[in-house]
Amino acid sequence: MNMGQIRAWIAGCLTGGLIAAASAGTAQADTRLVVVELFTSQGCSSCPPADAFLHELSQRDDVIALALHVDYWDYIGWKDSFAQPAFTQRQKAYAKAAGRRSVYTPQMIVSGEDHVVGTHEEDANSLILRHASVQTGVRVALERAPDGQLVIRGDAGQGVAGPLVVQLVRYIPSQRVEITRGENAGRQMDYANVVTEWTTIGEWDLSAPLQIKAPGAGNQPAVVILQRKGAGPILAAARLR
Repeated sequence: MNMGQIRAWIAGCLTGGLIAAASAGTAQADTRLVVVELFTSQGCSSCPPADAFLHELSQRDDVIALALHVDYWDYIGWKDSFAQPAFTQRQKAYAKAAGRRSVYTPQMIVSGEDHVVGTHEEDANSLILRHASVQTGVRVALERAPDGQLVIRGDAGQGVAGPLVVQLVRYIPSQRVEITRGENAGRQMDYANVVTEWTTIGEWDLSAPLQIKAPGAGNQPAVVILQRKGAGPILAAARLR
């Protein structure tokens, strides 16, 4: 075998290894995925258009679209079946970080940094495009191991400051709800990427590459998010659908 054949053989092995890793269920973040959080409620009459827009975003490969249902609309005749107080607190933390005194629905937060009304599609798409082009110096990968656990790996370039909060998100890709009371009474709503669990699983000080394991919960979709503390910017994210 001559030198040219050896190089070709090595390149083929490397390519095969990358293909095998991709087929084994590894989510890489070499191209930055933009996280869009929609704070919404089944009891909010202004929210259905934003919910529909989030459904469109959920179909995109460059966006991680997540619906977080808040509970502060529950007193108006209809209790949101997806709402969690923790999601309301997350929205309030974003408001505090931005110097705002109040929260509202529908609200989108793009990359943990920019706020936009959830029905302003053009503005939201512009923000997504802008954040997709930002290089943060942080990468993360999410893999489902043979034993069912999730393996999270990350690396950061020189000059990136830590620590970063490592968060694991689980969601339901789609769910239909019949709303019988409240502002949306009589409507049948189809919701996309409904968050069921948002858990902080650790902090990464960036002094060494990140590697953490977490329970897999079967084949349910999962997202890992690396974010600055205090409801700060999201620097990297990866998902397994």
